[in-house]
Amino acid sequence: MKMVKSLILGSAAGLIAMSGAQAADLPVKAKAVEYVRICSLYGAGFFYIPGTDTCIKLGGYVRVDTTFNTGAGAYGNPAYAGDAGQGNRYRDYFLSRSRMAITVDTRTATEYGVVRTFGQGDFQFNNFGSSNPAALTAFPAGASNALNTAGGGYVAVEMVFIQFAGFTFGKSASAYATPWNGYPGNNNSYLMGGPDYVTGVNNIQYTAQFGNGVSATIGLDDPTVFNRTSVLNLGVAATPAGFAALGSQATAAGANAYGGTHVPDIAGNIRVDQAWGLFQIGGILHNVNASYNVLGLGGVATPLSEISGHPSDKWGGAVTAALQIKNLPTGAGDDIKIDATYAKGNTKAVISTSGGSPSFAMFGNTGFAGAYQSIGFGQTSDAVFLPGFLTGGATGDLKLTEAYGVRGAFNHNWDPYWSSSLWGSYAAVRYNGSATDILSAKGQFCASFNFNKTVTADYTCNPDFNIAQVGVVTRWTPVKNLTFSAEVGAFFLDQKFTGGAILTPAVPKPTALYEFRDQSTVFLNVRAQRNF
Repeated sequence: MKMVKSLILGSAAGLIAMSGAQAADLPVKAKAVEYVRICSLYGAGFFYIPGTDTCIKLGGYVRVDTTFNTGAGAYGNPAYAGDAGQGNRYRDYFLSRSRMAITVDTRTATEYGVVRTFGQGDFQFNNFGSSNPAALTAFPAGASNALNTAGGGYVAVEMVFIQFAGFTFGKSASAYATPWNGYPGNNNSYLMGGPDYVTGVNNIQYTAQFGNGVSATIGLDDPTVFNRTSVLNLGVAATPAGFAALGSQATAAGANAYGGTHVPDIAGNIRVDQAWGLFQIGGILHNVNASYNVLGLGGVATPLSEISGHPSDKWGGAVTAALQIKNLPTGAGDDIKIDATYAKGNTKAVISTSGGSPSFAMFGNTGFAGAYQSIGFGQTSDAVFLPGFLTGGATGDLKLTEAYGVRGAFNHNWDPYWSSSLWGSYAAVRYNGSATDILSAKGQFCASFNFNKTVTADYTCNPDFNIAQVGVVTRWTPVKNLTFSAEVGAFFLDQKFTGGAILTPAVPKPTALYEFRDQSTVFLNVRAQRNF
C-alpha cells in the first residue's frame, strides 16, 4: 500500500512540473502600441496626438538677416530717428538678427465645430546696442532694454489664442487688421501707411460666415500697447522730437499725458474672399483720454496733478479699405495688394510698424547761412491739448490729430525659384487748424514749440508732415521652404517747418542754428530663411 501511495504522489508531482514547463513556453499577449496617425482633416502636416482625437501641427522658421544703414532694428528699419537719424559716430552701420520661431496648432472636431488653439514663440538674438551716453542714461538704473546692452536675446510671444464656435480669445490680429497686416509684399517690418497687427493684440472677437467667401467680424481690442501713440500736454516744457535721447520716443513740444486704458477699442470688418481676390472694409473706435493738466518733470505726476483737472475724453477711430487682385496676366501667382486708411485720434492706424508708432528726427547737410546742419522731424500723436488755465480758459479740450495713408505692392513670380515684389506707401499727419489760432491743434502745438526759442526771420511753424516709402525685394528659393532674399528701400520725410532755429539736440549734437529741411535715407536688408 505504501508503494502505491508513493507512486501516485510521484506521478502527480511529475505532471505538475511538466504543466509548469509547458505554461512557461506559451506566448504572452503584447500590449497595443499607439502609432502616430496622420490627420488629413486640416491640411498637410497635422497628426493625431496619441490617445486623443486632437490633431496637432508643429512648425516655424529660422531666420537670419542683416540690415545696412538701419535704425534700431535689423529688419528694414530706416534711419529716421535716434543715433541713426542724427548720423553721428554712435550709430551702427549695420545690425544683425537671428531668430527661431516655433508654432503649435491644435484642432479638435466637436459638435460646435472645430476647437482650435494656436501659439507662436520667438527665440531671438541680435546685436542691437548703443554707445551713446544719452541713450544709456535714458532708462532707470537696472532697467532691461535692448538699446543699453551690447547685444542679447529675448523670448517673445507673437500669437496665442483659442477659437471656438466662431469666437477668438487671446492675442491675435485685430478684427480691424488687413489680411496682410503691414506686409503687402515687403520683407521689412516698417512699411507705414496703414494698420499693422502682425504680432497680435489681446482681444475677443466673433466671426460670422455667410457663405461664398463673405464674412464679418466684430471684436474688442486692448489698445494699451498696439493702438496708442501720445496725447501731448503742450503746457509742459519739453524738447522737440529727436532733440532728447532716443528721439523716436521723445515728444515734440510737451509731455505724453495719456491716461490709463479705460475702455477697449471696438473693431470690425466685412470681407469678401473669392477666387478673383479679396475686398475688405474695416473700422475701429478708439477712446482718447488724458491724465491731468499739470504734470511734473518728464511727465511724472506731482501731488497737485489731481486737483489740476483734465480734458474730457474723446472718441477717435479709423477706417481702412483693402483690395487684393489675383490671377494677373503677368504670371501664375502674381497679385496686387493695396489698402487705404483714414484716422482721427488714432494715428497708429496709419503710422504703424510691427512694434510701435515712431516719431521722426533726421539730420542732414545744409547750405543755410550760419547753420550747423539741417533737420527734419515729424511728431506722431493721437491728440494735443493746452491746459485752459494757461490761456484764460480759452482752450483745454483734446484736439484730435488726423492721418491718412495708402500702401501696396505688386508681387511677381519669374519662375518657380525666383520672385520679386515692388512696394511703396504714402502717409500724412495733420494737426488741424491755423498755426496762429490757439484754438486749433496746430496753433497749440506752435505756441508750445516756439516757447523760448530763437528763430530766423523766415521761420514758420507747421507740425504737419508727410512720409513716403518705396522699395523692391527679390527672393530665390533653390529648394522648397529655403529662401534667400535681398531688399532695398528708401524713406522720405516731407516736413513743413521752414527757416531755422537755435536748438539743443541730444548729444553729441551741439546747441546751434539748424535749418528745417526735408530728409531721406535708404537701407539694404539681406535675409536667409528656412521654414519647417
